[in-house]
Amino acid sequence: MAKVSPNIPCPCGSQKKYKKCCAVYHKGALAPDALSLMKSRYSAYAAGNADYIIKTTHPDNPDYTTDRTSWKKEIDLFSKHTEFLGLKILEFIDGEEEAYVTFEALLSSGMLHEKSRFLKSGGVWLYVDGVIS
Repeated sequence: MAKVSPNIPCPCGSQKKYKKCCAVYHKGALAPDALSLMKSRYSAYAAGNADYIIKTTHPDNPDYTTDRTSWKKEIDLFSKHTEFLGLKILEFIDGEEEAYVTFEALLSSGMLHEKSRFLKSGGVWLYVDGVIS
């Protein structure tokens, strides 16, 4: 995992220090809603925290695999070779068991615009899939 200083501004754009924001979720606290999960996943990619990405991915996700070793390597490679330059939340549609977050992520490779879908499974929000536009 890439070393991210606890005192830097959180990559999710909250203006809080990383240690007071997404790091709380990375250390085990459950995201209270899909928006918090989405932002903490973005920060996990920025921090190179593949374990968190895997842990918060729903089994119905197309990238989900039981081969955790190769999956972790893919995430690590992407995180290592990508700069995460900013996150903008465009829309959050909250629900009891299903929620959607539309966002723009500014990456060194360009702008990613996605509408992500999240499902609550056993009281825990997980990323299912997204439509990139």
